[in-house]
Amino acid sequence: MKEDKTSEDQLLEKVVHVNRCAKVVSGGRRFSFSALCVVGDQKGSVGIGFGKAKEVAEAIKKGIEGAKKSMIKIKMYGSTIPYDVLGVNGGGKVLLKPASPGTGIKAGASARAVLEAAGIKDVLTKSLGSNNKNNVTKATLNGLLELRSADEVFSLRRRS
Repeated sequence: MKEDKTSEDQLLEKVVHVNRCAKVVSGGRRFSFSALCVVGDQKGSVGIGFGKAKEVAEAIKKGIEGAKKSMIKIKMYGSTIPYDVLGVNGGGKVLLKPASPGTGIKAGASARAVLEAAGIKDVLTKSLGSNNKNNVTKATLNGLLELRSADEVFSLRRRS
């Protein structure tokens, strides 16, 4: 019983937020939608995408495609992160702290989506500053990008 699964079948796709925008024209209102999406393989790769369209389904589809294109690899330490880190994007700041096994993800919806897609299972977070979903999501990803493994830090210190 061999299962052929492509890497795209194993990706976790989450819609963080769908926004509706109205333009008033002579015949009434024209609506357009934007969707903030997160995609990850739950093994350390995650991406964020933002799609805009006249229909919700198309906006989500574009957001997921954008997230797949922007996937990046992050550093993990077992099921958590190696140390405390502060991610910043615009006015949004997210503090990420490692947690003991079995704690789970203690985070708001925007940060939770990024952490689950990345495969982090035990982490504590606190959103500081802006509560804009775009900024919180990007700040969480920026915080994860700042993480370094012990080997990287050791090699940098030894070199100088």
